[in-house]
Amino acid sequence: MEQPVTDRKLIIYQLLPRLFGNKTSLNKTYGSIEENGVGKLNDLTSQALLEIKKLGFTHVWYTGVIEHATMTDYSAFGINPDDPDVVKGRAGSPYAIKDYYDIDPDLAVDVANRMAEYEALIKRTHNSGLKVIMDMVPNHVARTYHSDAKPAAIRDFGEDDDKTKAFDPKNDFYYLPGQRFQVPKGYNPGGDEFKSPLKDGKFDEFPAKATGNDVFSATPSINDWFETIKLNYGVNYFNGLTPYFNPVPPLWNKMRDILLFWASKGVDGFRCDMVEMVPFEFWGCVIPAVKATYPQIIFIGEAYNPNLYNSYIEVGKFDYLYDKVGLYDAIKRLTKNTPNSTTWDINQLWNRDTRGIDEHMLRFMENHDERRIASPQFAGDPWLAVPGMIITATLSTGPVMVYSGQEIGEPGAGVAGFSPDDGRTTIFDYWGVPELQKWINGGQFDGGALSDSQKNLRDFYSSLLNAVVNNEALRVGNFWELMLANEREPWFNEHLYIFIRHTDKQRILVIANFNRSEWNINVKLPADLLNYLNLTGRQEFTDLLWGNKYDTNDIADGLQLTIPPSGGMLLEFV
Repeated sequence: MEQPVTDRKLIIYQLLPRLFGNKTSLNKTYGSIEENGVGKLNDLTSQALLEIKKLGFTHVWYTGVIEHATMTDYSAFGINPDDPDVVKGRAGSPYAIKDYYDIDPDLAVDVANRMAEYEALIKRTHNSGLKVIMDMVPNHVARTYHSDAKPAAIRDFGEDDDKTKAFDPKNDFYYLPGQRFQVPKGYNPGGDEFKSPLKDGKFDEFPAKATGNDVFSATPSINDWFETIKLNYGVNYFNGLTPYFNPVPPLWNKMRDILLFWASKGVDGFRCDMVEMVPFEFWGCVIPAVKATYPQIIFIGEAYNPNLYNSYIEVGKFDYLYDKVGLYDAIKRLTKNTPNSTTWDINQLWNRDTRGIDEHMLRFMENHDERRIASPQFAGDPWLAVPGMIITATLSTGPVMVYSGQEIGEPGAGVAGFSPDDGRTTIFDYWGVPELQKWINGGQFDGGALSDSQKNLRDFYSSLLNAVVNNEALRVGNFWELMLANEREPWFNEHLYIFIRHTDKQRILVIANFNRSEWNINVKLPADLLNYLNLTGRQEFTDLLWGNKYDTNDIADGLQLTIPPSGGMLLEFV
């Protein structure tokens, strides 16, 4: 039976279908779709989804399914070619949307039938007991944006703009009147081997439009989001960020219609890109409007400024926000053994940055923007993430997310093309994910080509995530930190983090050890907690991760344990 919304913790698996289903292993720098291959929506079979479900996931975030600008020519299917001078990578960025009402043709086996293939994937996902999240990219679109799939009554972005004005609240874009857009100098789209008559270092845009990362110049740099144009939500960037929200700018209604379009396909939620670059008043208008028709739909915001979290939750009505600059950064420092990093940083986080909104924070250790744990730029060893993942998954009732390949130690190695060898898996290029391909094993999805260490790592993720799904103390329980209660103990160490999650029926003691050596502890529960939970005498504990059992003759005297290096425990007791 499905848990009610109030008794549900989201466990999200992020994947790019372009990468996930790709079985080709050539991985040539700037390789074409024919050379390097591409995953399809149909590669996400019922068997693949069942295996994802078995890992403990409740939702799948399909990243990059909307049509975006690309260097691959689909003109035979009535899709206008994109100018490569404003495309990043041979495949193109999934965040340079070209048509908000269409599906990326790369992902279709039958290009002409691409929407039906996505609808079939949504149905397959639901039949597997999983829910569907997809991207909403509200701040910017591709410079070549043109919707040829929109409903007839919909006005396209910019179609009614007055291009003589730098800003007008009725315009969809910002303009630089009298200036012509300049492709960044030195950009070599697709590398030396890529040839195209459109590759000439020029792009015809007059007047120039503002670039997606708030660059109000006709000459953005190669480090800017030069392939995108910023959308206008009624904020005058030329006059002190003055808002013009009454009457509602036309763009607000266009974006609402786009969200309703995808919600009507059966999508269960949206991960909204760079929400802080869009006014929270817009979100406060559009999210309730969508939920009026689809009350169970969820909205996740990519956010990085803790000072704005409350505004985006209370005014913007987001269900969840990224916790990147808080928990992610703190755990990354501890995992890397960065000097002066301590678990008191985690204490400060829930005491300060996310106090009162912890259940709204989405936690993760990887996503498409961040470096892979197994990469040398992060930890170099995926097993070093064990304590961090334990905390990430169990600290609060808010969602936890895993990026595909994380669970088997994908390092994100290689120069893919536009993406350098920086420990990230490319989102711009046609590419295979080597370690993930070992689990996919030619479409069998059985992990047959994984090493024993990789199989064990995947088992750890499965044990952890299923423990969260199946135990109410971790799913919905209250939180009680045990750092202050133990800081005067002789064994205490600032690379340990200890807390309890509890309900009336269940208690789980969570211990994470970021030390690279084992640590002997005698963890104490304070008297007020013992009284609150009515705990006395002998107690027995079972580790939900590893299956080991422990006991103490008198809980008031503490529980003696040896915590493995870079390890942790989830100790259930009653």
